[in-house]
Amino acid sequence: MYPKIPTAGEVASHFCASLRAAKRAETPYRHWLLSDIFPEDLCTGILTLPIAPPVLGRTDGTRNSYNDQRSFITPILREKFPTCAVLAEALQTPAVASLMTATCDIPAEGSYLRIEYIQDLDGAWLEPHRDIPEKLFSMVIYFFTGPDAKEWGTDIYDSEKRWVGQSSGEFNSGVIFVPGENTWHGFEPRPIIGVRRLMEINYVRPSWRDREQLCCPDQPIRTA
Repeated sequence: MYPKIPTAGEVASHFCASLRAAKRAETPYRHWLLSDIFPEDLCTGILTLPIAPPVLGRTDGTRNSYNDQRSFITPILREKFPTCAVLAEALQTPAVASLMTATCDIPAEGSYLRIEYIQDLDGAWLEPHRDIPEKLFSMVIYFFTGPDAKEWGTDIYDSEKRWVGQSSGEFNSGVIFVPGENTWHGFEPRPIIGVRRLMEINYVRPSWRDREQLCCPDQPIRTA
């Protein structure tokens, strides 16, 4: 089978090593910068998932406006695609959950894993926004390829929604933050030649209403 898929234990161990080595920054809000997040074989598995990017044209700056075309790693996708199954299993492990708890100071126990696979085409953009507090943390991992990929990182804003910087967008790198009052971020309109691939990963509170978005809706996160 191509590509070769690592085990969930290998993915979890690789991810934990990346998280332990993450660089923490405090401005404009607390966040962690990660690199070499997943094994190369898993990244290849993600890039070769037979999931077509939604053709949306110019959007309104929100993802909620096309909820019916978004791709979440659900029990159906876990059953169909080994890459999805291994990724979900790895991020459900107590080793990952306990390290996320300690790193981000979040109550991960009893929460639920949510993974969205995002494939933006030209015309996609996101207005400055803050993630809702039902997300215990937000992690974005970049799988950009191509000559312009370095320009596709997340835009960061201060508490007045003034642009202050942009994440690097380096392949297999990412950022984690805990949603709060000043965690403004987005994606300014700019050309996308190719596909802007990324994943948003969250642990969400048990009160999360959109259960169809969860990886394992019957398996809450355990830290031990």
